[in-house]
Amino acid sequence: MSGTAKKVADVAFKAGKNIDWEGMAKLLVSDEARREFATLRRAFDDVNNQLETKFSQEPEPIDWEYYRKGIGSRLVDMYKQAYDEIKIPQYVDTVTPQYKPKFEALLVELKDAEEKSLKESERLEKEIAEVQDLKKKLSTMTADEYFEKHPELKKKFDDEIRNDQWGY
Repeated sequence: MSGTAKKVADVAFKAGKNIDWEGMAKLLVSDEARREFATLRRAFDDVNNQLETKFSQEPEPIDWEYYRKGIGSRLVDMYKQAYDEIKIPQYVDTVTPQYKPKFEALLVELKDAEEKSLKESERLEKEIAEVQDLKKKLSTMTADEYFEKHPELKKKFDDEIRNDQWGY
């Protein structure tokens, strides 16, 4: 097997180990997303399995003597010579070095966006909890209790009353 195919199989195997499938599955909310995620995971496992089995094994050497006995040495020698002359070119990866820095930069951006998103999510969760709490208390809340939580509104209303601006 060529070194490149073995390298690809090794990278795919390592990538499969580094994926946090359970962590990603916990983030899914809908049943459709879970089904799609399961399909993705099965497809990834199938491809990874094929890479491990097909490309990680060395081909068995050809038993030329076996064929010489059954076919004849002249024909087998001709095939052996042709087989030995086959030179499979080595794959040279010129694409990865071009895109690796771009990919690394995108990963940094992704981490920053993830942090911002998590902070915003926490802020919104707190705001939702406050609004739900306010909604529950709204029917029994007095103006003083509301103004205690929102002193800027109390100041605004007091200023309007003091300046004789009644909202007309």
